[in-house]
Amino acid sequence: MKKKNTYVFTCALIAALGGLLFGFDTAVISGAEKSIQEMFGLDGFWHGFTVAIALIGTIVGAMTAGKPADKYGRKSVLIVIAVIYGMTALATAVADDWLVFISFRFIGGIGVGASSVIGPMYIAEIAPAHLRGRLVGMFQLNVVSGILLAFFSNYLISSVVEVDAWRWMLGVQALPAFIFFALLFYIPSTPRLLVLKGRSKEALGLLKKLASRDPENELKEIEESLQGDNATSSANLFAKEYRLPVILAILVAVFNQMSGINAIMYYAPRIFEMTGFGKDDALLQSVTIGATNFIFTMLAMTVIDKFGRKKLLLIGSIGMMAFLGMVAKTLFEGSTGNILVVVYLVGFIAFFAFSQGAVIWVFISEIFPNKIRAKGQALGSFTHWIMAAMVSWMFPAIAESGTNGGGVAFMIFSVAMLVQLIVVFKFFPETKGKSLEQIQKELKRA
Repeated sequence: MKKKNTYVFTCALIAALGGLLFGFDTAVISGAEKSIQEMFGLDGFWHGFTVAIALIGTIVGAMTAGKPADKYGRKSVLIVIAVIYGMTALATAVADDWLVFISFRFIGGIGVGASSVIGPMYIAEIAPAHLRGRLVGMFQLNVVSGILLAFFSNYLISSVVEVDAWRWMLGVQALPAFIFFALLFYIPSTPRLLVLKGRSKEALGLLKKLASRDPENELKEIEESLQGDNATSSANLFAKEYRLPVILAILVAVFNQMSGINAIMYYAPRIFEMTGFGKDDALLQSVTIGATNFIFTMLAMTVIDKFGRKKLLLIGSIGMMAFLGMVAKTLFEGSTGNILVVVYLVGFIAFFAFSQGAVIWVFISEIFPNKIRAKGQALGSFTHWIMAAMVSWMFPAIAESGTNGGGVAFMIFSVAMLVQLIVVFKFFPETKGKSLEQIQKELKRA
């Protein structure tokens, strides 16, 4: 069994490397955004648009990734995503024209959005139920690893490159993209996709390799689920029978971004500068944010299959609400160079990573039936990214709207976490330790 665990772990890790590039692409702009604003002479509105254009791309990627994933397979789409990551990293690094720059940032965003759909879905479909939370959570662990790597890379490059450091910050992503591309040729298709294509015997052999505790019964459940879907279920994601998983996916994605996480990741150095830290200190504090994100995501991965998804969300809601409120209070008071801002933001990141960050991609990948999983994952990712684009676009405008703009922004985030606490407590189910088919049956009865 140990050898089988190693195989499924390796496959999940390779697929999750798309999350590392997702995280790197998301955070790397934080070190380059001020230089880009100066180079292209952008005002607050167009600067926000330039930062958010990649997130607009993620919306397109999330909306369009599901159909080719069903037609050509999850693995094939992951290979295309790797190519997009590498190509756009190099193109944005050498761009001298604003339109060229935002065009390739947009295309890169398509890769990120597609990765957020296909990566967790692939891992969920190869993972046995007793390991699924940890294995799908590896995608998020790689996301935060990419964020930490981007913050550290930005700090290192800014220390050694004096001219156009931002180009190197963006271009270095091509290296991990190439590694991701090469490794993808060593992973298999998913058992559920093999069954869908009429290759059940091959699917059974793969389930045995993937550490399934009862591969014959799991194959039977998959076949019955797909046959039941084909016979009685609608292929329309918004059919009445899928109402609950659709609502849950939208809610978890909305709350994820209303915490302010992407605004903080995109504008971390600027937030620290708002409170009086110098540029180099601000970049270094961003590394602290990234390291905290990584450590607490790893901690969440060790307990997510024991504590469950719902409990982690409840714990996180309370902690995030408190620390975001304290950041808002500090900004309202106008303190400068206040180390407490760093402490509060680190506290927020710790609770986010331990809860929302670890849970979102696991939860969305679990709650939809086989027949519409690609569409459901796309809906969750689409909601996540459209909210990310809105929050990241509007954050600079709100933060710069007056002497208390920053405080207002963080107070909005804090109140949103209070609402999340109430909604999760009253309406969210627990999915830990259940097969995908079992979850499907329970949500259909709810």
